[in-house]
Amino acid sequence: MKEVTPVSTSPQERKFEAAPPEASRSAVAHIGKSVQIKGELSGNEDLFIDGQVEGTIELREHNLTIGPHGRVQANVNAKEVILHGSLKGNVRAVDRVEIRKSGSLIGDVVAARVVIEDGASIKGSVDIQKPTEVTGKPAEGKKHDAPLPIPESQPKFAPSPVEAKKFN
Repeated sequence: MKEVTPVSTSPQERKFEAAPPEASRSAVAHIGKSVQIKGELSGNEDLFIDGQVEGTIELREHNLTIGPHGRVQANVNAKEVILHGSLKGNVRAVDRVEIRKSGSLIGDVVAARVVIEDGASIKGSVDIQKPTEVTGKPAEGKKHDAPLPIPESQPKFAPSPVEAKKFN
């Protein structure tokens, strides 16, 4: 319950009103700018990261938002991912992945929908799949893919040199 105290009332006259039911349903866990975490994060609520996280993030039925100061190096599995900061790792989202103009992603994306704002940065592959395929439940006749590895900072191949030809 939320306490409501008008300026002119005494402590005995305090009134209480119930918090709206949607407040408990929309609870969001916050990782602040000064927080650094290494390991596996999982939970049953939405998560907002504005600090640094390294490892894995599992929020299969919940949303992940990486704030403008957020720096994440992890494979992510969530219902929805909204990226304002930077993420290095692969993303699997049941609903959608949204990369805002200040966001950058290095890694592969598997999602039902992908939104990339003008000015955003992405390096990796994008695989649009039906929600049932993204959740890990294989579609009939298809086998389930293994989790994607975190991408390396250097490419695995180098471009081949091209021989210049002179035309007359």
